[in-house]
Amino acid sequence: MAFLKTADGTEIFYKDWGPKTAQPVWFHHGWPLTSDDWDAQMMFFLLNGFRVIAHDRRGHGRSTQTDTGNEMDTYAADVAALADHLDVKGAVHVGHSTGGGEVAHYVARAKPGRVAKMVLIASVPPLMLKTEKNPGGLPIEVFDGIRAGVLANRAQLYIDFPTGPFYGFNRPGAVISQGTIDNWYRQGMMGGIKAHYDCIKAFSETDFTEDLKKIEVPSLVMHGDDDQVVPYADSGPLSAKLLKHGTLKTYKGYPHGMATTHADVINPDLLAFIKG
Repeated sequence: MAFLKTADGTEIFYKDWGPKTAQPVWFHHGWPLTSDDWDAQMMFFLLNGFRVIAHDRRGHGRSTQTDTGNEMDTYAADVAALADHLDVKGAVHVGHSTGGGEVAHYVARAKPGRVAKMVLIASVPPLMLKTEKNPGGLPIEVFDGIRAGVLANRAQLYIDFPTGPFYGFNRPGAVISQGTIDNWYRQGMMGGIKAHYDCIKAFSETDFTEDLKKIEVPSLVMHGDDDQVVPYADSGPLSAKLLKHGTLKTYKGYPHGMATTHADVINPDLLAFIKG
């Protein structure tokens, strides 16, 4: 397995597959998952001739179970360090949920030439938390509840979350995949509880508004209007509006985990944007 050791000694696990001369597509996972959550996208783009990259965020998966640095500035710095290490140029960065926040925070700060395009899928920007400036956000009690669940019984939470709202398996008529639920649990329990606990604040309270305004590259915002984790109205449309070159694509009835449940639709749409 490949790891990068960052300046503070954290080991970041990563995958880097395909021809090094090909167009790089870099995937950023959601909370509390790992790079494995992108299996369907990694193989699709690899088989279509792309170089595919994904990493486990610090505190998640196979990376170090950190007790510090579990916030967006350090997440973006870790991505920058890995981009330097791999000398990645002209990459398309694709983020899901928390990973979308990481992408926006990184792309707004990336060295010239590192990034070609950006994609946010069911992502946390501009800001999840309800504030005076963000009245459509979720109240702090929602995130306190997730924190309480992590502390009380993280294993049960990591069964309940994918069984219910994450994939929309709690909706009437949903086609439930036990394997998908088990894979979510497997990835979640690989990470460290301290990092996962800290990350709840990172994904819910970080305001990405200024990041989105700075981004110059073509950007696609993909969001399902039945997202029960990152509600559509206060996320996708607002992000697309803040981006200089943003396009919003709305998926009727799709859940938060739509890159898994609807990979057959999402992957071709990603490919069309990247080639467009």
